Amino acid sequence: MATAQSPAAPTVHRGVQPLRAGQGSSFVWRRLHSLLGVIPIGAFLLEHLLSNFEALKGPIAYGDQVKFLNNLPLVRVLEWVFIFLPLLYHGIYGVYIWIRGKSNVVYYPWAGNWMYIAQRYTGLIAFAYIAYHVATQRFMGVNLPEHPYYAFTKVHNELMHPWALAVYVIAMIAICWHFAYGVWLFAAKWGITPGEKARRRFAWVCLAGGVALCVMGLASIWAFVGPRYRGAPQDPPAAVSLTAVHSAPGSPLPGRPESAEVC
Repeated sequence: MATAQSPAAPTVHRGVQPLRAGQGSSFVWRRLHSLLGVIPIGAFLLEHLLSNFEALKGPIAYGDQVKFLNNLPLVRVLEWVFIFLPLLYHGIYGVYIWIRGKSNVVYYPWAGNWMYIAQRYTGLIAFAYIAYHVATQRFMGVNLPEHPYYAFTKVHNELMHPWALAVYVIAMIAICWHFAYGVWLFAAKWGITPGEKARRRFAWVCLAGGVALCVMGLASIWAFVGPRYRGAPQDPPAAVSLTAVHSAPGSPLPGRPESAEVC
């Protein structure tokens, strides 16, 4: 009498190589995807976090930074060539890689595959958040290029919604993880860190850098929702900007904590 046999349990293997280069034209597209993730997208991320860090100094300092960036020569061309178009390619091609890729965490439950999954999910979170953030802050509501000193209030008003604050915090953690591990992958794929020892050491560097960027980003979010600048005016006039006012010697500078306009 024949008996039914239960399917064999999946065999756990030693592991897989986490770095795969692709073949043919795929190699070129993947290398371009990897390069754009560091330059210019990674460079823009660093600039964006540093600019947002100005929020800790108050609404006027943050408005000064927004005004400075929007007064750069050919700023709209720079936005599209070095930010929007690279982000679109990196995000869309990243989703394409995810759809065609295989994680195999059941058969290969090792670090390389778990890192692969984390990179794909954090990338998807980052792509969705950036699309939302650009739409709401750049193209909806008050036009910040024309009213840069309203920028602090615009972000503050959005983050007063608990769901928006949660989205920002989760996205900040995901973006910093994605960037830090992406830099590690970039260095490994481009031959900058040959050998396991070099990759292991550089992993600690990337981890420390990612944590530092995440702390900066979360501190900036706290500056918008914390009590220190909660009573600030919605659109401080440019006349009180630290970069536009030349105070008399010995007089307090507008925008400092002793000024009632930002306290």
